Amino acid sequence: MDKLWAGRFSKELNAAADDFNSSVGFDCRMYEQDIKGSMAHAAMLGACGIITKDESDRLIEGLEGILGDIKDGTLDIDMNAEDIHMFIESVLTSRLGDVGKKLHTGRSRNDQVAVDLRMWLRSEAGEIKEKLLALISAVNEKAKQYPDAVMPGYTHLQRAQPVTFAHYLSAYSMMFMRDVTRLQDAVKRMNVSPLGSAALAGTTYPINRQMTASLLGFDSFSLNSLDGVSDRDYCIELLSCFATVMMHLSRFSEEIILWQSWEFKFIELDDSFTTGSSIMPQKKNPDMAELVRGKTGRVYGDLMAMLTVLKGIPLAYNKDMQEDKEAVFDAVDTVKKCLTVFAPMIETMKALPENMLKAAKSGFINATDLADYLVGKGLPFRTAYKIVGQTVGYCVKTGKTLEELSLDEYHEFAPEFGDDLYGAIDIKNCVEKRISDGGTGKKAVEAEMNAVDEFLKQYK
Repeated sequence: MDKLWAGRFSKELNAAADDFNSSVGFDCRMYEQDIKGSMAHAAMLGACGIITKDESDRLIEGLEGILGDIKDGTLDIDMNAEDIHMFIESVLTSRLGDVGKKLHTGRSRNDQVAVDLRMWLRSEAGEIKEKLLALISAVNEKAKQYPDAVMPGYTHLQRAQPVTFAHYLSAYSMMFMRDVTRLQDAVKRMNVSPLGSAALAGTTYPINRQMTASLLGFDSFSLNSLDGVSDRDYCIELLSCFATVMMHLSRFSEEIILWQSWEFKFIELDDSFTTGSSIMPQKKNPDMAELVRGKTGRVYGDLMAMLTVLKGIPLAYNKDMQEDKEAVFDAVDTVKKCLTVFAPMIETMKALPENMLKAAKSGFINATDLADYLVGKGLPFRTAYKIVGQTVGYCVKTGKTLEELSLDEYHEFAPEFGDDLYGAIDIKNCVEKRISDGGTGKKAVEAEMNAVDEFLKQYK
């Protein structure tokens, strides 16, 4: 295929250099955005009298034909083309002759590529948002199934205080809800059309940039042509959003991997989301969660690659910026795959409340409540804290729990202890007494789950 830019050159591009320069192998996935962007540009050229209305109509009809032919498999994308933009323009010119050559009037590949990528990312970000919403719903519904299941809460991976499984799951709902709004914010800032910036300085033709922006669903157009063709901030911002989503998924995966293990056994993953061992017949491995945890590094790498590409290039367009697409494409594909498998994995996951409660009853996770009990008897918190610490030390030495100590033993540490202390340190009572908003008490957790439902209603 002849290069559309070949007029200046007396020699053909070296074969290895041609292959190195080519991007059609990956930017071909933007063919629909490229064609729709060209259709809007052609409509604007006709409306502004830059080309005739008949020429505009023929260009649009020709582009619609190419789009249909690619979709139904009649037209294969030529992988020897330089990029998807050149391929489509070449096919259009071969079908329409000189009329096809008028399509590129008043624009450059620089603003063409930029508008294609924004449109593609806008669509993909919308799909990722929907998958996030499905995951939030799955997590919240799972929380509703176990409102009374008491488990240990942890700090430093040490048993700390009792919480409910519903409260624990709701923490991830909150994270994913922020991911949704963060993604929306990034898309809003991205939804600005660079089309009409041309190569870097605008164009001499009397184009209507607001018209193409509106036709393509953008809120506005870029106010500086240099910025319009060289801006990839939106790639960095979206990649950062995707990396944050993956970080949350990875943290959740780590919890699931621990909970599924025999050492914890708080949950049971469905067989359809686990695998076995080639040699150990007893194994049930949480491979999906492990893969999500592993793939998080890929998305982090994509973000770092994009930051590194942009850190040293001057205005305006540089060929380095071709490296934006593979990083963005990989991140989008990875996040979508992880979210696709994660939601049904949560939906089919079963909690084992008996094991959770058994773990909660050891590890002295009611020690804070015992200190609060003494505060209720008039002692300063720091004094109560020290007394309970000494009491726990005694329990460790004697192999007892706080519930197993006699009142006489308690009196060795403080005379304020009374018979009512046993109710104060009952694990389930400890949970119910957490009455502060956002805490693990039943009403507070119900409020959390209701807030998630209200959030999801916005998107129905």
